[in-house]
Amino acid sequence: MIDKIAPTVAAALAGVQDGATVLIGGFGTAGIPESLIDGLIEQGARELTVVNNNAGNGETGLAALLKAGRVRKIICSFPRQVDSQVFDGLYRAGKLELELVPQGNLAERIRAAGAGIGAFFTPTGYGTELARGKETREIDGRMYVLEHPIHADLALIKAERADRWGNLTYRMTARNFGPIMASAARRTVVEVPEIVPLGALDPEAIVTPGVFVHAVVQVERRITQAGGAA
Repeated sequence: MIDKIAPTVAAALAGVQDGATVLIGGFGTAGIPESLIDGLIEQGARELTVVNNNAGNGETGLAALLKAGRVRKIICSFPRQVDSQVFDGLYRAGKLELELVPQGNLAERIRAAGAGIGAFFTPTGYGTELARGKETREIDGRMYVLEHPIHADLALIKAERADRWGNLTYRMTARNFGPIMASAARRTVVEVPEIVPLGALDPEAIVTPGVFVHAVVQVERRITQAGGAA
């Protein structure tokens, strides 16, 4: 019987190795798998390479992982914002490496890993510092930059509902990078506030099929400072 429900966050994250590349879902504060990030901090893996659209907000979630000194490098498209003080401090002190990637390129590099694409050409970034050292090519009169997929050892994502097979649905913008990250990692762990019986999810509404999911953990829904559901 297929049952991907893990009893605890700790059980779902057991075995994460030092130096792992970790995809973490989220867009700003939407869809951040905070319980899984807290569990990764407790698990203790170090020298991580983290891939996320942002570089953490305030001092919770991804920012807490950075503050704990567990991250060696971050790959993201939007590292600085009004409450990115943890990232700012570490980066300015030379304690954190940054690879800046345009948002569309970031999404496509992750998607390419899940789709088995070896590399792809994109016009985004050509003629800028972001293209330094990369192969370029003229295609139909336009210049393109060669970008490579981002493969990961682990993906941590947040969904809205799951069944024991690992099929997932999402809540509005909390969906963001989750589906492509789930397909690009060797192991995908998901936190959800609700686990439903098999057959309760409309097959037409399933966004991430269970084939991409290795473990599901049910966690309580968190309430944001603004009073909304996270």
